[in-house]
Amino acid sequence: MSFAWLLRRLLLMVYTVVVVSVLVFAITQALPADAAQTLLGENASPEALAAIRSRLGLDDPVWLQFTHWVAHAAIGNFGVSMRTGLPVAPEMLTALSRSLLLAAGALVVTLLIAVPLGIFAALRKGRPADTATSVVAYLGVSLPEFVTATVLALLLTDILPWLPATGYVSPLEDAGPALRHLILPVLTVSVILVAHVMRMMRSETLDVLQSDYVRAARLKGLPERTVLVRHVMRNALLPVITIVALDVGYLLGGIIVIEEIFAVPGIGRALMIAITTRDLPSIQAGAMIMAVTYAITNTLADVVYALLDRRISYD
Repeated sequence: MSFAWLLRRLLLMVYTVVVVSVLVFAITQALPADAAQTLLGENASPEALAAIRSRLGLDDPVWLQFTHWVAHAAIGNFGVSMRTGLPVAPEMLTALSRSLLLAAGALVVTLLIAVPLGIFAALRKGRPADTATSVVAYLGVSLPEFVTATVLALLLTDILPWLPATGYVSPLEDAGPALRHLILPVLTVSVILVAHVMRMMRSETLDVLQSDYVRAARLKGLPERTVLVRHVMRNALLPVITIVALDVGYLLGGIIVIEEIFAVPGIGRALMIAITTRDLPSIQAGAMIMAVTYAITNTLADVVYALLDRRISYD
């Protein structure tokens, strides 16, 4: 991995964020909402509306409003929420930390289950164990999140009352209740991810098992465990890393349903509330924070991919 490639990849990430910022600003400008009216209410006088528009720069040309917004957003200042009257950035970053905690838990569970299960299925290709894991994977991919969430909630909160159905507790307040509140949403998200990653891991493992270097390693007399760990797992995991990075994007964008069902106050839920209340600064902040997180995650995945596979030359 050369420095020039890394620099180009970072510039591409910055370019992506800039394009997203233009789209986010343009979309929020097109929404049928009057920021001044939202702030002051329906009974505000025309003089008060004119004063607040002048103070917020809403009468300025669009390009000037965009420049001011980008300049402030670059230093983490997304303005004040129209709904709460509080600064938007701390609220959104707190919500993001909750979503990242949920996403991290789901990824850990996914990797711990999907990688060994994918290898297990590949090593038993065509046997009943392979068929059974494939059927379970298809079910996991096919079931919508709300169905999985409903089934798990019925099983683990009603039939077996082991876990709370909804709510969120910060791990900084009390680790035990925090973990119990996270289990259901983490399991719900993991069902889809495990099925997705397991299928990819099985497919890549089958390809690697038929490669010449695996045959050569076996002909050298290396133990089967060494062949699997040193040659099969390492090479089969490379495409899976990209899939996992893309799944992080799904987690941050598609986790809205999970956060709504289990009342987790993450960034997806915060963004939905902002959209329904036409809270433009919160919409802009939420969308940009998710876009930047997604761009950073994909860049890190590319870097890890290049570091793990030295056959890849980036010059």
